[in-house]
Amino acid sequence: MDFPEKFDLAIVGAGILGLACALAAARRKLKVVVIERDDRARKASIRNFGFITVTGQDREGVWSRARRSRDVWREVAPLAGIPVLQTGQWVAARRPEAAAVLEAFMQTDMADGCELLTATEARQRCPNLLTPGLQTVLWSPHELRVESREAIPLLADWLARDHGVTFAWETAAHSVGHGHIDTSRGPVLMDAAIVCPGDDLVSLYPERLARAGIGRCVLQMLRLESPGFRLPGTVMSDLSLIRYGGFASLPEAHLLRRRLESEQSELIGHGIHLIVAQSADGSLLVGDSHHYDSAHEAFAAERIYTLLLGEYAAVIGRPPPPVRERWNGTYAVANNRVVLLEGPAPNVRLVLVTSGVGASTGFAIGEEVIADLFN
Repeated sequence: MDFPEKFDLAIVGAGILGLACALAAARRKLKVVVIERDDRARKASIRNFGFITVTGQDREGVWSRARRSRDVWREVAPLAGIPVLQTGQWVAARRPEAAAVLEAFMQTDMADGCELLTATEARQRCPNLLTPGLQTVLWSPHELRVESREAIPLLADWLARDHGVTFAWETAAHSVGHGHIDTSRGPVLMDAAIVCPGDDLVSLYPERLARAGIGRCVLQMLRLESPGFRLPGTVMSDLSLIRYGGFASLPEAHLLRRRLESEQSELIGHGIHLIVAQSADGSLLVGDSHHYDSAHEAFAAERIYTLLLGEYAAVIGRPPPPVRERWNGTYAVANNRVVLLEGPAPNVRLVLVTSGVGASTGFAIGEEVIADLFN
């Protein structure tokens, strides 16, 4: 591919963050090219739940971005032909300490629009969930879920078709210079650039990423066959309440953590918290674990899948259906931030989400980056 024309903006990376930046730029009528080393997005942006999570997110840096991103997803999904498969979140508390966390959360402004259901009310709404010892359920109407590995390509196709975004697939970016990006297919001329490397920590600006303490998280997920019934929304469990900052930061979460560390120490050691999401064909996405060591990336441990399926059975109250697929996911992480945004040059931005909330916050971050770069 030759790039004879000059672009207002060149974006490196066609994951959700790169596409979000492309959308925000295209809405300003900028001429945009997206450079991607693979033939389509193949990493973090397609290996997740496609769960745009609002309720329970960290107030600092995540919650408001998640609300804005959810609104953008609602807007663009029908335009891009992306089905919204589920709405809402169902957090099933099986321990009194978990119920106390949910009761405390309901007293915060972040619980606006949510409901706290008794076990009887929850079973009336979803009689197929037979959760043993169910204490209470937090129902949030704010979430959306899409099928990531279908949604991301559809989003790219829509940006190209309806917004005139150019995509340079199978093109590696080697360096970012003044007014150009050197790629494996020749130079790309640009006025400004955004680099969204995902968990590629070595190709561009490796010294900046190392200095910022960016590492990699590897997780394990699986897809189960349809259980023969529909879920009321995406389901989470007690373990999620000590992982999501909007819950975990509450004082009541300390007692829950202490009990879970006593009863489920192995799951906590593997960074497991249960999410169960349902696809259009009824199949279930189940995950996930979290290991902060790139040595785990290529190999999936069967023990972790056993733990995930055991938690599924405990929360859903039924044996898990047969497994259809298993895979590893991966994303960039940092200890002290949820987003890295730096300016290596006045017309260049280095941006990556350093937690597992890319789908939930990407559109909002894209708008922020474009406003920062072009204002």
